[in-house]
Amino acid sequence: MYDHSGSHMRQRRALMSKFCDQRSGCVAELNAASMQVPEGKVVVLSFRFLDLESDNLCRYDYVDVYSGHANGQRLGRFCGTFRPGALVSTSNKMLLQMVSDANTAGSGFLAVYSAANPNERGDQYCGGRLMKPSGTFKTPNWPERDYPAGVTCSWHIVAPKNQIIEVKFEKFDVERDNYCRYDYVAIFNGGEINDAKRIGKYCGDSPPAPVFSEGNQLFIQFLSDLSLTADGFIGHYKFRPKKFPSTTVPPTTTAPPTTTRPIPLKYSAALCQQKCKRKGTPESHYCSSNFVITGTVITAVTRGGSMYATISIINVYKEGNLAIQQAGKTMSTKIVILCKKCPYVRRGLNYIFMGQADEEGRGMIAPHHFIMAFKAKNQRAFNMLKNKRC
Repeated sequence: MYDHSGSHMRQRRALMSKFCDQRSGCVAELNAASMQVPEGKVVVLSFRFLDLESDNLCRYDYVDVYSGHANGQRLGRFCGTFRPGALVSTSNKMLLQMVSDANTAGSGFLAVYSAANPNERGDQYCGGRLMKPSGTFKTPNWPERDYPAGVTCSWHIVAPKNQIIEVKFEKFDVERDNYCRYDYVAIFNGGEINDAKRIGKYCGDSPPAPVFSEGNQLFIQFLSDLSLTADGFIGHYKFRPKKFPSTTVPPTTTAPPTTTRPIPLKYSAALCQQKCKRKGTPESHYCSSNFVITGTVITAVTRGGSMYATISIINVYKEGNLAIQQAGKTMSTKIVILCKKCPYVRRGLNYIFMGQADEEGRGMIAPHHFIMAFKAKNQRAFNMLKNKRC
């Protein structure tokens, strides 16, 4: 199935078709190629040509690339004609696995692999396995020029078993899109790409809030498509003890026990005793607000004197430091209304939220911030907010 010529691997479509035709009831064909370079090096794989059956979810014909072996971390799944950037393993081994069904077929692919030093940085690739107590990761070309189009970078950060990992972005500028569909950074708990363990997906020009792993491993993936690029980013990580001391104020004995961290924003009881009356307009609050979004209240739970709400986002006008999670095409965020009845929101209704984000990326809404009911007919007026200069 593959023509091994030096470091080249080539799929031959005619050979594949003949093999499939000779099998009664052939449904799929699976082929794998294992790559290994000398100990102490990493594998760099580049696709020179890619033409497989196109599908948004790559369900039919696709190529999987793994660091190490099939049970290791998957660096990506590819189909169609989009040619990804260079892929870098976190060890001296890499596995390429192709699956094709018996229906639509493409011309195949041509890929080349080579050996590189783990910390080597080239214009077209990046990534690797990071095991030092602290370190830095960045997009190719940083800070001299924009990151390249069509690049994929994967960093696997591994701490000792009794420690967790903190990640902070010093500078961040990745092609902006409300759904982060084109260029993005995705961070996962564990050592592989797994949507069930995804912490967040980020793009735009606002650095994400600091990220803490649940265990001793994090996987960071950066992907750029073949169109627009931007400055890129530089991020830092460091290992922390698993139970590092909290800087927030412990909850009072009158508050019910909760797994949610206490609100770090200090406010007095008098804040919630004043008369609740909305003042100003979206335009007058826009510049003073850290974030501005419209969304639907999915959950609203009262804890102590505050309300904790999950918002399904309709539109983002100003992201600020707000931590936005994405699952498929759905974006959501967490908002705390400091005084549960001011402003008052109801589950299932749509609102525009304008407030401040705390150091963990949660939205904080105080009585003097701005919330109002949102209706589709107001969409055009709110779109003008994006053009407002502050």
